[in-house]
Amino acid sequence: MATKYAKSQGPDFKNEIQRVAIIGAGGTVGKPIAQELIKTGKHTVTALTRAGSQSTLPEGIQTGPIDYDDEASLLRALKGQDALIITLPVTAAPDTQSKLIQAAAKAGVKYVMPNVWGCDVMNDSLASSGLGWERFRGAFDEIEKTGVSSWISLICGFWYEHSVSIGPATFGFNFAEKKMVFFDDGETKINASTPAQCGRAVAKLLSLKVFPEDENDRSVTLSRWLNKPVYISSFRITQKEMFESWKRVTGEKDEDWTVVHESSRERYEKGLERMKNGDHGAFVQAMYSRVLFPNGDGDYESKHALANETLGLPQEDLDELTRNAKVMVDRGYDYMAKRD
Repeated sequence: MATKYAKSQGPDFKNEIQRVAIIGAGGTVGKPIAQELIKTGKHTVTALTRAGSQSTLPEGIQTGPIDYDDEASLLRALKGQDALIITLPVTAAPDTQSKLIQAAAKAGVKYVMPNVWGCDVMNDSLASSGLGWERFRGAFDEIEKTGVSSWISLICGFWYEHSVSIGPATFGFNFAEKKMVFFDDGETKINASTPAQCGRAVAKLLSLKVFPEDENDRSVTLSRWLNKPVYISSFRITQKEMFESWKRVTGEKDEDWTVVHESSRERYEKGLERMKNGDHGAFVQAMYSRVLFPNGDGDYESKHALANETLGLPQEDLDELTRNAKVMVDRGYDYMAKRD
């Protein structure tokens, strides 16, 4: 594909993103994204909120009321926006994202970040693992087919502190029983990111020029990642490294914990079976166990160049983030019921 230049675009073209709308601006990843965008001073950020929402929004953000079942409200809220960022909870109705994508196109929104935050959905093996990840590619296709919007997707792995603190279904920490469950040998490398790193990455991306000004402009532009995934990471890490960090942070010893090993494949298959029997909570076990297969599927850093350095993302301190996870555990963090 030939390189596009800003000088070749129409007279109304803006080579920057100024107005950004966010769905879920009070959520796990939406909030740090909103905070970092506001911090740049380059963006007007609007939280699209439903009536009765109890989310605590970042200071400095504007609000726009919406109703997912009322397209007119979506069009009003999205009119004049340059970009739409979608972060939806797992409880959102399945057709919610499609409604937003279609409304964004009708409102002329040029750039959409769909609700794709996590594992490498471009990996065919993961996408076909029976966990619904193929839907994410469907979102990419839908955005492209509008002929109006381009997609930008952040591949970030699992959120680190969130995943450590949830319990045994994710990274194997059973805090109630002081039992550590290693999947296989516990030494499978995967990529994981903090929500804060995701926020910084999105703010950096949306602060770039869209296209080079002309053929002499060698600066990094957003066009490098239009309709392509952006790979970032906080850590390339194993369960054993997480456990060692936990012990350093807490001062606990091996003898304070019972360590067991389970097959990642068996955990995954059991999770799928439980899901078929109506246990929707088993999805988390199946998802994490699948990404931790010892075949490298969760280690996208070994296959794709990370954008960390290009975007100027900082190197984070593992123990500091594990300490954050411990604070979450101590306050009884529950993704579905108690996040604050």
